[in-house]
Amino acid sequence: MQKQDGTTAVRLAAFGEFLLRLHSNNGKRFGQSDGYIPYYAGAEANVCVLLSRLGISTEYITRVPDNDLAVTGLQHLRGHGVGTGRVVYGGDRLGLYFTESGNGIRPGRVIYDRAGSSFATLQPGDIDWASALTGIGVFHWSGVAAALSASSAAVCAEALAAAQAAGLTISSDFNYRATLWKYGQHPSAVMPALLQHSDMTVADLDAVNVYYNIETDKQLPPEKRFEQCYDRLRRHMPKLKTLAMSFRKVQGNQLVYFGALAQDDRYYFAEGFTVPQVTDQIGAGDAFTAGILFGVMNQYPPQRTIDFAVACGTLKQSIHGDWALVSEREVTDLMANGPSGRIVR
Repeated sequence: MQKQDGTTAVRLAAFGEFLLRLHSNNGKRFGQSDGYIPYYAGAEANVCVLLSRLGISTEYITRVPDNDLAVTGLQHLRGHGVGTGRVVYGGDRLGLYFTESGNGIRPGRVIYDRAGSSFATLQPGDIDWASALTGIGVFHWSGVAAALSASSAAVCAEALAAAQAAGLTISSDFNYRATLWKYGQHPSAVMPALLQHSDMTVADLDAVNVYYNIETDKQLPPEKRFEQCYDRLRRHMPKLKTLAMSFRKVQGNQLVYFGALAQDDRYYFAEGFTVPQVTDQIGAGDAFTAGILFGVMNQYPPQRTIDFAVACGTLKQSIHGDWALVSEREVTDLMANGPSGRIVR
């Protein structure tokens, strides 16, 4: 796509584990289920899918087994415009995770089955990073990639060193998943050294506390806690220019989804949207991240960037599966008109 100044948009490469998600059908709990609906997933893959649909050229870097499950998933990615030519093959299995739906009373649940996957057994040297990052302007990764094993964390460090040496803009997502950190290292011993390279990041207050022991005043509204967090976090992340967070709150009986952005030491807030019905909230954070990346890469004004990202995250919650299968027009329509139950004919 073309930016406003007529130059070609920067290409993005994202690195992380490709997954198969199995979702208990008909809203049933695991103990009731008589079948599962398959979706392909992975935090960084989710980001790539939406960015590609929005017109950004993306490459997905991962390691998968050479079997039909993985090959079919990569075909799905290519169907949405994501480049898969830098994927490497090896290992024995694709990572899995299982989900059951929640509702207004009971939260949804996730069970991971990722130990020993092709990505979790990835070793330094398995990916030729000089080749994988050729022609790339932005490198994106998330904390999930470092949570799976000591070796996957080492490959993250290897990738970030190559991205930094190549002069790439580095984007990260804190993406803390407590049940994944099982290899004997506390996240605070691993993540700060990796995150210090970030030019931009998406985080949440809980993950910031886990990684850096940064506390914010829980008596304050989320916007003020965000300001406190940014002020303290940038002392640990010297390159950080852009920090974004999405938030959820309940007003009355309805969910409100909103967000905050700090860019070049100024704050911007999106009031967000009331979400009358949540179809599937998994992947909403990744859609939000893609929206931030899209705005920054297209040099949008910061207020438009956070408004666009919140609209992306809101729309994702209306879609089954992990991928935000929306267009730029749908995002801008939501920004202009708010949620609508009308039929487009």
